[in-house]
Amino acid sequence: MSTEENLNQNIKKNVLLSQYNWFNLGGPAELFFKPKDKKDLIEIIRFSKNKNLKINVIGAGSNTLIRDKGIKGLTIKLGKSFSIVKLLDNETIEVGASALDKKVASFAQENLISGFEFLSCIPGSLGGAVIMNSGCYGEDISKVFLSLRAINFEGEEIEIKKENIKFFYRKTNLPNDLIITSVVLKGKKSSKDKINKKQQQMIETKKKSQPSNVKTCGSTFKNPEGEKAWELIKRSQCENLSVGDAKISEKHSNFFINNGKATSEQIESLITKVRDEVLKKTGINLELEIKIVGD
Repeated sequence: MSTEENLNQNIKKNVLLSQYNWFNLGGPAELFFKPKDKKDLIEIIRFSKNKNLKINVIGAGSNTLIRDKGIKGLTIKLGKSFSIVKLLDNETIEVGASALDKKVASFAQENLISGFEFLSCIPGSLGGAVIMNSGCYGEDISKVFLSLRAINFEGEEIEIKKENIKFFYRKTNLPNDLIITSVVLKGKKSSKDKINKKQQQMIETKKKSQPSNVKTCGSTFKNPEGEKAWELIKRSQCENLSVGDAKISEKHSNFFINNGKATSEQIESLITKVRDEVLKKTGINLELEIKIVGD
């Protein structure tokens, strides 16, 4: 069987993407593919290039709103073989891009490496965490990042070191035409007690201030410099706004919720309403932290 026949057999059509994101929303992927390994990924990227298919990548779906009509072209979601976490030395770990942040925090904890405690509070996967320089409580990925390996949209494998990436608050200057496959991170040796204590404090702080067991994608807007997005939303008297079943969490006004039967359009409409109101009342234009994709 040729490579193309093999790929054609494994590409799924009209896969509902609501099962792949935390809002549980969004229409179908026109084409959907889960590469088993790096070879598979390179082949599907080259295949897409030949067929002129637009490529979209989804991770854990913890900060993505997929529109109701779904995503045209090919959607790629990295499979299990991209979630391996292993020790390179006593302070350095290599992590597959689809490994969940919490898994990385636990692995570092078991191996007495500090610096990764904050990842226990971030509900995404490592590839996405690098692209958006995820962080909380004064920590972020840039502080532990060394290098990454990725496949670009030409189907070539590349390595990018820390000195060649600019990290900003909740974003990087990484190009859109690459798929991260693995990341190398470095922490510091510490004691089990210190790591446990730090991790527990972060988890407790999160529990007190953020909603849990609800359909949400975390912080909707980035914090503008010197401000907190949730405070601006409250100050603008937006915290009780809703559109259909799209609501704002009572516990944290920067968390938008699918309260049952919301549509992506309703969530997006609520986002626009809040953004407009905050701009009108405070003069500050809130920038999205979540990603909105699709039609």
